[in-house]
Amino acid sequence: MNEIPNCPKCNCDFVYEDGNMYVCPECAYEWLIESDETAGDDNAPKVFKDANGNILNDGDTVTVLKDLKVKGTSKVLKVGVKVKNIRLVDGDHDIDCRVEGIGAIGLKTKFVKKA
Repeated sequence: MNEIPNCPKCNCDFVYEDGNMYVCPECAYEWLIESDETAGDDNAPKVFKDANGNILNDGDTVTVLKDLKVKGTSKVLKVGVKVKNIRLVDGDHDIDCRVEGIGAIGLKTKFVKKA
């Protein structure tokens, strides 16, 4: 029989299964049953996905999905601009790149799609 774990938020031992979720009745925290086995795998590489769910890799070309203001300047990165040779990073943004006419900037993956 599969042993139900304690709640990761409040350590309550009255957790129950509801479909594919564990539910804590004390703090109302819910989490996926599958995430219980994969939660300790910190060595797995982070997967970066664009706004459409396509997996991004270093060196890909992406297209900007909406007008983005560039911090520190009065310039705007327009919709449809192609950004070549991206580099994926961890941090407050996901993509480091160089845009012609603007220079080096950081983008979030939710504002781009793979070209």
